[in-house]
Amino acid sequence: MFQLLLAIIYLAFISLGLPDSLLGSAWPAMYKELSVPVSYAGGISMIIAIGTIISSLQSDRLTRRFGTGKVTAFSVLMTAAALFGFSISHSYIALCLWAIPYGLGAGSVDASLNNYVALHYESRHMSWLHCMWGVGASLGPYVMGYALSGGQGWNMGYRYIALLQIALTVILLFSLPLWKQKQDVKAGDHSGDESNNPLSLPEIIHIPGAKEVMVTFFCYCALEQTTGLWASSYLVLRRGLSADTAAGFASLFFVGITAGRALSGFLTLKFNDTQMIRLGQGGILAGILLLLLPFGNGSALAGLVLIGLGCAPVYPSIIHSTPEHFGAEKSQAMIGVQMASAYVGTCLMPPVFGLIANHISAALLPLYLLVILALMIFAHGEMLKKVRRNLAKCRTFIRSGH
Repeated sequence: MFQLLLAIIYLAFISLGLPDSLLGSAWPAMYKELSVPVSYAGGISMIIAIGTIISSLQSDRLTRRFGTGKVTAFSVLMTAAALFGFSISHSYIALCLWAIPYGLGAGSVDASLNNYVALHYESRHMSWLHCMWGVGASLGPYVMGYALSGGQGWNMGYRYIALLQIALTVILLFSLPLWKQKQDVKAGDHSGDESNNPLSLPEIIHIPGAKEVMVTFFCYCALEQTTGLWASSYLVLRRGLSADTAAGFASLFFVGITAGRALSGFLTLKFNDTQMIRLGQGGILAGILLLLLPFGNGSALAGLVLIGLGCAPVYPSIIHSTPEHFGAEKSQAMIGVQMASAYVGTCLMPPVFGLIANHISAALLPLYLLVILALMIFAHGEMLKKVRRNLAKCRTFIRSGH
């Protein structure tokens, strides 16, 4: 039963990634058909992100009341309905309306599943699960490409993914008893326990180290998304590559993340979460420095791969270490605000660099990434100090006989 539930969770992570890259791959065909400017994709993306932030912040409340299995099943169902809504939409306004349940469903399932895995499974599974998300995100454009190349249109691309999500919902509904059986493997999992009141946002923020880990997550996702969005433009404008060559180079960043997470699962057998995060930060730093050095296109190529490999262990390792740093009873609330912080970074920082590139120069990308990385390293270090200090105080309090 344990292995069956794990297989379902792996399947769920692939499914999580499938819709994430659909809008970008389909938009060149969508905006022409909808008769809207190409920039309007940002509006849909923003609505999805806002919904994700809201539902991430509510994940603690929902998971305590209904349990991880039910929250996951309902969230995937909501996402499936939204994707099906996309598939029958023929106006920009309709897409914006369907983007609301799309975002609300995505945030709850992401935070709830990540917390469940952090509580019940080893660090290697967290890395491999996020690798599976990358597999799903890579498959999404292929499904959309199949629909477009076959003359079926972008609506059918969304419908194919919606049908896959509906099939996953059915699997999740049948798997609900497995989640209950696994619930007591680790103490402190209060999924479905209404006697434990969910923490409010002010209460979460006042937990020692909470603000710092939120900044860490903000910076990580800001760095990942800015690199993914602007790497091609940097290579064209700064390095003089053609657009198609630059796109091929930039794709290696995502290849680095996916391959790196597969490798990270094995490295976690030797290194703990903190060591994995520092290893990743070192890889990112090395990649940024290669982008800065004037050694030709080869160094830029290696730099993007290294940044991707460096990003690979950071996200899953921070999530997996949350119960250890903040306690199992607070982990769902903490992961919820971490996810919310991540999406704020995703929404805010890539457009900020867009303004810099437009008004100053796209050549500043490596320096921009370097500043974000420095802040991430500082915030993570401060979080560790506060968490260890708080743990020492608790031990002293217990020894004193209170």
